[in-house]
Amino acid sequence: MHNPFTPVASVPVDPRSARVHEEGWQSWSPSGAYALDARPYRPTNDNWATVCYRPGRTVPAGVFQGEGLLALDPGDGAPVRLWAGAAPLLDVPSIRLTVRDGHAEVEADGPVKEWTDTGIRPALERWADGLALPAPRPAPTVWCSWYEYFTAVTEDDIHENLRAMDTLDLPIDVVQIDDGHQSALGDWLTLSGRFRSRRGIADAIRARGRRAGIWTAPFLVAPDSELAGTHPEWLVRDGDGNPLSAGRNRGHDLYVLDTTHPAAAACLYDVFVTLRAEGYDYFKVDFLYAGALEGVRHSGADALTAYRRGVALIREAIGADAYLLGCGAPILPSIGLFDAMRVSPDTAPHRRPQAGDYSQPGQDPAEFTGAGRQWQHGRLWINDPDCLMARPAVETRERWAAHVEATGGLMASSDRLLSLDQWGVNTTRRLLTSAGATR
Repeated sequence: MHNPFTPVASVPVDPRSARVHEEGWQSWSPSGAYALDARPYRPTNDNWATVCYRPGRTVPAGVFQGEGLLALDPGDGAPVRLWAGAAPLLDVPSIRLTVRDGHAEVEADGPVKEWTDTGIRPALERWADGLALPAPRPAPTVWCSWYEYFTAVTEDDIHENLRAMDTLDLPIDVVQIDDGHQSALGDWLTLSGRFRSRRGIADAIRARGRRAGIWTAPFLVAPDSELAGTHPEWLVRDGDGNPLSAGRNRGHDLYVLDTTHPAAAACLYDVFVTLRAEGYDYFKVDFLYAGALEGVRHSGADALTAYRRGVALIREAIGADAYLLGCGAPILPSIGLFDAMRVSPDTAPHRRPQAGDYSQPGQDPAEFTGAGRQWQHGRLWINDPDCLMARPAVETRERWAAHVEATGGLMASSDRLLSLDQWGVNTTRRLLTSAGATR
């Protein structure tokens, strides 16, 4: 249970021009700046509150809330004020702002420190610069199977696109196989029926002069997986002793791997050692919020300590030279762990998200939060704005391509390459080439 909120500051504001930046909890949580009369984006159902926001931190109506970071431009010429958790990697307080009688009343449920600057983005950048992190490694250019094939991807699809990359002369460094290669979430080394050999496809990718990449959701376990059935003691538990739910997806609750259990940790380590030995050196790890959910763990570790140790275990297994991309990850607790980070919800072939929930797939929410987190790029990691989709069937593809290009972040194509028309081919080649030139 988190601590009660206590007052932090009372700041005079001009309600006509003041703005507030909320930092969301994880990759998919809406983040950005709002006018004081705006209604910030909030979850529209309980499941999305667990999967895409910070569970257990319901925000009252009329209140702004940042998770570990909140900034205020008073709008009256006074300096911007930023409040951040005093120890942001392992203690991320919720910071609230409520406007009363011409003042912004700020409170938090944990220790915070204050910074001032000339604008919201400069304040955020200054805070990040103060962490004194090493400069992130440049990102490779990527082709990803997800936004064309989703979970139905086959080994033949990968081969087709490998040939098309050569035919279309696309400067793609990494070919990343996304969700669908595995038999179940948690059974990462057991292939789905659509793949013949994980090592074989990695060999084929590398034989064409490209690097092999692969997707996992390392802290999720499907109830019908072999892992859940064979080793129920490897699951994080709720207060009643039942497997902790990480929310519902694909028609059932998802469970959480307890990486503080020695045998579960050893299994996870072996998964990534095996993938690396098979030729994969680019890893997208997804749905990472699950590893930071509050629950009962074998070691008794708190959730954020367990999360950081779990990611560190993956890094140890894949080696320092492999490239590690996080997604669906708690933002502040992930600092210092990743080469690149998804900084927005998923994009989609359509603009508007389901039910108007800005944590859900859609170009509008991906642009809003991607722009709101642009300050993180090159400071905390390489920003991943999500994949370019340039095929004719994609709604407002020109606008989406312009957003991806403007971020200067990780550049990944996610079309069936043979479905691209001339505009799509030219745009994909141009964006990949410009990204490669700045590596």
